[in-house]
Amino acid sequence: MSTHNACVGRAREAFLRVFGTRATHAASAPGRVNLIGEHTDYTGGYVLPVAINLRCAAVGRITYGSGPFRAHAADLNQTIEFDPRGTPDQLPRGHWGRYVAGVIAGFIGRGWDVPTIEVSVATDVPMGGGLSSSAALEVAVAQFVSGICGQEIDPREEALLCQRAEQAWAGVPCGVMDQMAAIMSREGHALLIDCRTMETQHVPMPSESDAALVVFNTNVKHALAAGEYARRRAACETATRALGVESLRDVTLETIDAASSALSDHERRCARHVVTENQRTVTAADALRSGDLAEFGRLMSQSHASLRDDMRVSCQELDTLVELASACEGVYGARMTGAGFGGCAIALIEPSKSASATETIAAGYRQRCGRDCSIIPARASAGACCVAV
Repeated sequence: MSTHNACVGRAREAFLRVFGTRATHAASAPGRVNLIGEHTDYTGGYVLPVAINLRCAAVGRITYGSGPFRAHAADLNQTIEFDPRGTPDQLPRGHWGRYVAGVIAGFIGRGWDVPTIEVSVATDVPMGGGLSSSAALEVAVAQFVSGICGQEIDPREEALLCQRAEQAWAGVPCGVMDQMAAIMSREGHALLIDCRTMETQHVPMPSESDAALVVFNTNVKHALAAGEYARRRAACETATRALGVESLRDVTLETIDAASSALSDHERRCARHVVTENQRTVTAADALRSGDLAEFGRLMSQSHASLRDDMRVSCQELDTLVELASACEGVYGARMTGAGFGGCAIALIEPSKSASATETIAAGYRQRCGRDCSIIPARASAGACCVAV
């Protein structure tokens, strides 16, 4: 059974058990890995994510009553009541329900007549692993609401609505990459996103006979992650103002060097990462189009080094995975993916060497870090959709 069907099935079964009736509508959305282009989306840069074969599902029905909205998380066995016309404070900070309520609130804010609903959600996307479990949840709920209301929304507007829900209701100052990848991805392709113009291009991924994309979850998430993400974003914003430009897209390394006295060391490093990462991302998309996997792998490795040394968002566990992968025969390249300080690393590997490389990486990680990593063979998958119940 595919993860899509498995998720919908779990959410449907939980809905029947908890709410005592069958769901009438269902939708699902994928997680994603970012191949390259990290900490560039919130600066209006380029990113190259790919939706993967792990999904989140939302199923439910209209209640035709005046009672509260209700949501159930099948994997946590938690049920909540909420008012999407209220404030985020009705739910605890960090609670999964804030994402659900925030998305519904976004549609109401657009003037949609959203009826009172009950919804159940289930996910195969690891929470806190850097595979965008939050965006998968937001987009699955958005697709569900669109379906239950019988209305359509422009994909880019849907992505922005979900982004605003995460910012306003969950308090996460995220960019829009994750939501766009969850909505607009195409099977067998990566999605090159210009986060300033919101323009997208579907970039063909190598076939499964040419390369295997493997995700390694460190199974750690360091407590400083959220605060340090916000600090990196703030540093990019202050650097942009100090340089007198609209976006870091508008500067070069020479510009940064010439204005070094106006920037703190932290701001300079963050700006340097963004400028070089944008260049790498565009070049990497060209390498994928031409099938130059060696060049693509080289850019992955450069990206990780920049995230480690300039942006300083890596950690021992991520560095260990990337170092182990880079030493394996048949690995084109490896890098951390996501915001950092834990979560996942990815590797692009020759298919004939994938099994042995994966085994070597897992064994080395266990020996050096004292824990197991989770291994997820990834496949470039389609974006969100409504499904039959």
